[in-house]
Amino acid sequence: MRKKIEKSDAEWQAQLTPEQYRVTRQQGTERPFSGDYQVTDEHGIYHCVCCNAPLFENEHKFEAHCGWPSFDRPLGQACVEERHDDSHGMQRTEVVCAHCDAHLGHVFPDGPPKSTGLRYCINSVSIAFHPGE
Repeated sequence: MRKKIEKSDAEWQAQLTPEQYRVTRQQGTERPFSGDYQVTDEHGIYHCVCCNAPLFENEHKFEAHCGWPSFDRPLGQACVEERHDDSHGMQRTEVVCAHCDAHLGHVFPDGPPKSTGLRYCINSVSIAFHPGE
């Protein structure tokens, strides 16, 4: 098992934009339809903006009409971790990067029924697209 990447708040703040820091390190959420959520046919992998770990394949991205990038599965079981989240008076499942604990978004059971049935609703500022991977 890989050792978790740990940095101080000052190190994360120096590395990330203010919005990336707010979302990934302080469990924030970007406004819907404010980021890059377009579905394309381009081949590539989405990586964590904090540690560059590969997280999601573009081939598993779908249009959920929710305003955030949505995927039906992570790249692999060891890429993300799921945690219970009862903040804001809701019962949800938080999704974090397994390598650095960056908050990515949440997973919901309302995804495409012909694949996994899951919708990984991910903040676009928490991921970076690497085309051609």
